[in-house]
Amino acid sequence: MTADPTDSTPADCTPAESSADRPTDPRCDRALASLRGLAVGDALGSQFFVPSNYPMLKRRELPPGLWQWTDDTEMAASVLAVLAAHHRIDQDALALSFAAHHDFDRGYGPAVNRMLRLIREGGDWRELAAALFNGQGSWGNGAAMRIAPLGAWYAGDPEQATHQAEISAYTTHQHREAVVGAMAVAAAAALAADPAGPPAPEALLDGVVALVPRSAVGAGLRRARDMLDYDDAGTVAAVLGCGRRTSAHDTVPFALWSAARALGDFERGFWTTAQVGGDVDTTCAIAGGVISAARTGAPPAHWLQRTEELPGWLSSSL
Repeated sequence: MTADPTDSTPADCTPAESSADRPTDPRCDRALASLRGLAVGDALGSQFFVPSNYPMLKRRELPPGLWQWTDDTEMAASVLAVLAAHHRIDQDALALSFAAHHDFDRGYGPAVNRMLRLIREGGDWRELAAALFNGQGSWGNGAAMRIAPLGAWYAGDPEQATHQAEISAYTTHQHREAVVGAMAVAAAAALAADPAGPPAPEALLDGVVALVPRSAVGAGLRRARDMLDYDDAGTVAAVLGCGRRTSAHDTVPFALWSAARALGDFERGFWTTAQVGGDVDTTCAIAGGVISAARTGAPPAHWLQRTEELPGWLSSSL
């Protein structure tokens, strides 16, 4: 079995019950808040892949039962664990954490399932990630879906957030669009988490656009900025995409459009994002993680109670 690469003693980032006399790290607190929002968006969003729940989505009603999160949350937990242990992204530790905590039943794509299995068996993540899709690397939304907590960690420093997000993306996604998608989400979360308060919607997307290189993701973000005054999410999704192709460039712009319009209102942001369908667990995970990065963006308490708890191994890593 692969050793847990985050099994170390992180400084100032331990749960209160185990260190009552030590203050927690505010970076960790922010990232954990973002992760909780990401998990709620992921878990609740995934309920609307179930056909019997479609009418509830139209009525904005909550599905029954416990909502289980998917690979979006599982991988985001590894991002936070590595940040807590290293105070930056260590690529080797992150890849090994992804592999060590990989649960086949959480909805990973077949290429990532195979890659993480091979890493557990001793494969080099650099070679495996670079070889995906005939050497082009994956342009999927997987690097973006997990990264909002990193942006919250770097609150008010979106430049560093984009840099660390770029480093993190390469462990699994080496196509330019996937990398830029992760950079964009991290920048948005860092801006939303600014200690001075979140920016206006236009300023948020302008800030993100300024930090990402020219790309299809960047072009989509500029269109998202121009559509902030549209109230019909379906129209916006028809232009920007909503993850139906599970690519970064047809996922990230819409998710950040939705998040930008709902900073401070998690419930509104979730329903706006979910109602258009597509890769709904991932668009809602991205939007939820960004919205929850802000101090006033926590999910409703009863939504948190209905969401599966975060992985037990994460608590021992913080």
